[in-house]
Amino acid sequence: MSLELLTPVGNEILLGLSLLPQQIIGKKIALHTASSGLPDLQGVRIALVGVNEHRNSFFPQAPYDVNQFRKAFYELFPGNWNIKIADLGNLPNGEKVEDTYYALREITYHLKQMNIIPIFIGGSHDLVYPQYQVFQQLGQLVNIVSVDRSFDFSQEEELISGRSYMSSIIMDKPNVLQNFTNLGYQSFYCAEEEKDLVEKLYFDRVRLGQLLSDITLAEPPMREADIIGFDMKCLSWQASADPLNGQPNGIDARTICALARYAGISDKVSTIGFYELPTTPMMDQLLAQMVWYFIEGVHYRFDEYPVYLKEGFTKYSVALSDQTLVFFKSDKSERWWMELTNESHLHTKSKSSTLLACTQKDYESATRDVLPERWYNAIKRIH
Repeated sequence: MSLELLTPVGNEILLGLSLLPQQIIGKKIALHTASSGLPDLQGVRIALVGVNEHRNSFFPQAPYDVNQFRKAFYELFPGNWNIKIADLGNLPNGEKVEDTYYALREITYHLKQMNIIPIFIGGSHDLVYPQYQVFQQLGQLVNIVSVDRSFDFSQEEELISGRSYMSSIIMDKPNVLQNFTNLGYQSFYCAEEEKDLVEKLYFDRVRLGQLLSDITLAEPPMREADIIGFDMKCLSWQASADPLNGQPNGIDARTICALARYAGISDKVSTIGFYELPTTPMMDQLLAQMVWYFIEGVHYRFDEYPVYLKEGFTKYSVALSDQTLVFFKSDKSERWWMELTNESHLHTKSKSSTLLACTQKDYESATRDVLPERWYNAIKRIH
C-alpha cells in the first residue's frame, strides 16, 4: 500500500509534547509513530504529509525540515473544530524523481478515495504535477490555483520542474485541466512569452498589487479549485524572514494566512501543498499558522458544492446591451455565482447550464453594462 512508504514522526517531536498542555493540537491528532505504526484513518478528514523532493526545483535548496514545522504546529491550540486530523509522517525521496512522483500520486489517490484532504509540506512546486495525474487517472476535470510570484510555464524546458511543470500539465494527454489561476504574480518574474500563453489560454490571473488591494479577488478561483499550491517564494522578505533568499515585494503574513483560510473554506479543494520553503524559525511559525487557518476554513465549509439552486439562493437577472447575465447569491454564505447557459455557450447536451464562482463586484460590473473578466475568460475556454 502506498501509505506504507511513509516514515513515522520522529521520537524527538513526540518527547517534546509531554511537557505541553493537553489541549494543544499535537495531543489531539492521530500520529504515525514508530511504536504504533500508521493511525486508523476511519473518519480522518485532513492528513499531513511531509516531503523534501527538490531535485527538479528551478531554485534548488536544502530540504525544508518538516519537523520544525511540526514543533510549531503541534504547540498551537485548535479551534472549535469537529475535524479529525492525522499526521502520516514523511515521504522519503525515491531513487529517481519519477519514483517520488509515483509514490506521491499513489498517496494522493488513496487519500482522495477516502475523502481525506492531504496537506503536503515541503518539496518543490512541481509536486503539483503528480497530484494532477490523479485527476487524469479518474477522468475528472480539474481546476488548479497557484499562489506564486511567477506562472511556472516554460517554452524551452522539457524537464518537469518548479518552473515548467505547468507546461507538462497542458501538454499531457488526456488533458483534464479546466482552468489554471495564478494569484499574486509579479511581472518582472514572468517572461513575456509566459504572459502571452496565459492570455492565449484564457487562464485567470491576479497581480500582486491587485491581490493586496482586494484579497476577495482570490475567493472565487479558490472556491472552484481542486488543487492548490502555495509557492512560498511569493512572500515578502518581512514575511519569510529569509535575508538570503527573500525579496522586497511579495505577499505579507496576514494575507497569506487569509488565502490559506479561503483555500480551506472552498468546498471543492481536495489536495493542497506548501512548497519552496526556506528553513527559518519565522517560516516554521508562519507555516504552522497557515495550516491552522486552512483547517479552520475546512471546519467552516458551507457544503454548497454542487450548488443546489432550488432553495437558499436569490436570483438576479442583469440585462446588458447585447445579452442577459444571470447571477445567484447564496442566502447562507452570501457568495455569488454567474450562470453559463447551454443555449449560448456550453455546446454540450449533458448540461443545460453551469455556474461560475464570482464576486459581488462582478454583479455590480454587469449592472453597469461591463462583462466580468472571469465570465469572458470562461466563455473563451469553453469555445
